[in-house]
Amino acid sequence: MKARFWTGVAAGASLIAAPASASAQTRSISQRDRAQGEQANPQLLAQYGGAYAGPQAAYVERIGKRVAVQSGLSNASGDFTVTLLNSPVENAFAIPGGYVYVTRQLLALMNSEAELAAVLGHEVGHVAARHSNSRNTRSTIGSVGAALLGAVTGSDIVSRIAGVGSQLYTLSYSRNQEYQADQFGVRYATAAGYPGTGMADALARLNDAQALAAQTAGREANAVPTWMSTHPNGADRVKRARALATGNAARPVQDVAYLRMLDGLRYDDDPAQGVVDGTTFRHPGLRIRFAAPAGYTLANGTDAVTIAGGGGQAQFRMGSATTDLGSFVRQQLTALGATGSVTPQTTRINGTDVALATVRATADRQAVDVTIAAFRYPSATYYFQIVTPAGRGIGPFESLLNSLAPLNQAEAQAITGKRIRIATVRAGDTVDTLARQMAYPDFQRERFLALNGLTAGERLVPGRLVKLVVRG
Repeated sequence: MKARFWTGVAAGASLIAAPASASAQTRSISQRDRAQGEQANPQLLAQYGGAYAGPQAAYVERIGKRVAVQSGLSNASGDFTVTLLNSPVENAFAIPGGYVYVTRQLLALMNSEAELAAVLGHEVGHVAARHSNSRNTRSTIGSVGAALLGAVTGSDIVSRIAGVGSQLYTLSYSRNQEYQADQFGVRYATAAGYPGTGMADALARLNDAQALAAQTAGREANAVPTWMSTHPNGADRVKRARALATGNAARPVQDVAYLRMLDGLRYDDDPAQGVVDGTTFRHPGLRIRFAAPAGYTLANGTDAVTIAGGGGQAQFRMGSATTDLGSFVRQQLTALGATGSVTPQTTRINGTDVALATVRATADRQAVDVTIAAFRYPSATYYFQIVTPAGRGIGPFESLLNSLAPLNQAEAQAITGKRIRIATVRAGDTVDTLARQMAYPDFQRERFLALNGLTAGERLVPGRLVKLVVRG
């Protein structure tokens, strides 16, 4: 489980019209910004699966600092903390205090160091321009909607549920702010010595990823904000970015060193945190599995798995060890603010004892049902928090509870994650023959094209490097 929600951090100070590249004049990050960043950084690390420990982390840190010092925020590389996040969400962002982040999933999508540098420069540009002063904080919740945020029996039970994993706070920038950050991304990257085409190429890659996500919607829809969901994009933006590429705009045919660096990078879910395959969640360490109701999506988080759809939302969590499941259910509902008598029911599902209780809630003057369903396996306590429209009880989540089952040792050991493997195109290789090696049951060709930035009719030249997603 890896949490993926982001509570925004205010940037302070007024809008800077045109952040400049660092000059010989000594600059440093303000104490106020540094304090903000130091406070937010641990939370962001936890919410995005922590720092990725692979060899790619040092590479990202080097590139990020090289670009960030061009922003005018500080010309000391030591003032910046650049982190590769262990998250399967395509995202990158920066916060005041010199903290810059990129996920391993977005790193894998890029095809060159210049593209990565431009994306990181773009994010630093948002901070340098103080865009977060005027941004819109948009809340996204994969449940029955904003009506679920409110009070329960005089308290804020649903808000508390949302606040610990299902409420996703993302930053939504205006189109003009995005254009401005693109300009800064190009400026910082070129000042650092990269081709000016990196920004346009990166935006094209992200467009491809967005199109693929739309094509596979319903299979791998993710309730977590991706870079594209918080950064308005489009062909016009790519065209504008191309026009910004001046001077050293020429780029190599292929960035071999960058692609070699990606080899072995973890892709999609980290098995240590559980794996989502379509609508099924399996955790080899916890030795359990369950499946989302038909038409619902699963999002894996650091401390919760969120199951969301049109008829409600549920979260799977680990609780404190107990032998009294009924008391545990009452304690959870009380902690969420429920009042009055709660009498849990007990049942047995696939050999596992389960205790559950439902309370009526009001949210935005609308009634909802909130359910806690707890079980033990083998000695640890786990539970589902379920929110549905009033009168539905567990509603569509009955199938979720019925799917709950233990994994035996062989099943747990058989769970493998995915990694990026860099392959060299040989004579006779085609897009189709290579795409069949992608570790997915569907959309293999489309995934291969998007990951490698290829067009549908493009021919592969022997000797070219390509990215594959394989089991391992």
